[in-house]
Amino acid sequence: MRVKRKSRIHGRPRRYISVQKKFYFSHILALIWMAASIVLSIPWVQDLGLLFTLPVALFIVIGISYIPGYMNAFMISSLLFDRQPKMKEQNPAEPITILVACYNEEAGVADTLRYIAAQDYQGELQVIVIDNNSADRTAAVAVETGESLGLSLRVIHESTPGKNHALNSALEHVHTELMITLDADTLLHKSAIRYLVGRYVSSPSDVCAVAGAVLVRNSRGKFLAKVQEWDYFLGIASIKRLQGLFQGTLVAQGAFSLYRTRSVIEVEGWPDAIGEDIVLTWRFLGRGWKVYFEPLAVAFTDVPENLHHFFRQRSRWARGMIEALKVVKPWQQPSPYTRYLTFCNLVMPYLDVVYTLVWLPGLILAFFGYYWIVGITTLLVLPLTFCVNFILYIYQRGVFKRLNLRIRKNALGFIAYVLLYQIIMSPVSVWGYVQEAFKLNRVWK
Repeated sequence: MRVKRKSRIHGRPRRYISVQKKFYFSHILALIWMAASIVLSIPWVQDLGLLFTLPVALFIVIGISYIPGYMNAFMISSLLFDRQPKMKEQNPAEPITILVACYNEEAGVADTLRYIAAQDYQGELQVIVIDNNSADRTAAVAVETGESLGLSLRVIHESTPGKNHALNSALEHVHTELMITLDADTLLHKSAIRYLVGRYVSSPSDVCAVAGAVLVRNSRGKFLAKVQEWDYFLGIASIKRLQGLFQGTLVAQGAFSLYRTRSVIEVEGWPDAIGEDIVLTWRFLGRGWKVYFEPLAVAFTDVPENLHHFFRQRSRWARGMIEALKVVKPWQQPSPYTRYLTFCNLVMPYLDVVYTLVWLPGLILAFFGYYWIVGITTLLVLPLTFCVNFILYIYQRGVFKRLNLRIRKNALGFIAYVLLYQIIMSPVSVWGYVQEAFKLNRVWK
């Protein structure tokens, strides 16, 4: 993001590093890390080569060691360099339209509207609830709640199933320069809209969207939700912060993001895709526009608590990434930063396939004494993993402190997130890639 070169802290000038230099320095440190990994792994590659041939051994080690290590080192280096610029406007007052697409959300839409009404935002808020062919009282509850709260709210109906159809039907009713999309099960921190709009109005004119930070609301629920709390809190938020640093947040997620209305119209609205928000964002980036991320604009959403719904959601995300790669190729991105970030997504299927089909079987073999792929030295990765997550935790703790929020105690979920989460995630992502490759039926819910 754009930063000043100097500021004063306790009377001393502080030098800021340009985004370009941060990009280069992070690459240098990541390459040094990868070079050290290559040197240390030579005996491992040689042993694997005797078992599987040298090309196959390199294919395996590159996928489970070199590239993941390089990407992690780049992320940590970048985050250590990151200094988010201050907002020029702490109390913006631009009129905003909030779009809430609903399908059978009778149980939750009232709470979502109450949290909108409780915002400390000074500008006018107009709310459009889109009833996407619900079979319950979603529309009636929204109208009743809006009236009781004094919200400027209207309900429109869209019979064609699909979130993209719901949002596009609302576009002609948006008359404000800026709009926000919000999921019907997502609750806003009281300052979420203020921070989101504040980041936009403090940004250069080529910024067309700002993604908010979505965290887990139901982390006191089942064990799977406790694990996902750390994925949202550490993993997803940190990746978005990295991407925002390089002015190319890859997903302005539909759950809570701000968009410049005319930019959405110029790319013909939300596409007919299972990852409609991913494809929309990549179309923005493909036009040379920038997408930022604001970590202080926090919203809380419910995450799946059973494996069936979790598999469906995360495979849908993986499939959406492939859809975006087809629409705007990484080498077509005009910015060198987004070109690099989208290239990282391009190699993700390779990494997930190698992890699923090679590393996981290697882990099973290790339990039976066959240390061909996973060995005792693999345990040396654990201290580094905990170190990485500790750095990310420090960043997020600062965010919560500014928002007067408390981090819930969830040690068991954290341990499971560090040790087991990828074991679930990679196979689920591979299934999403297969679904897109064979054009299987789309399932949104």
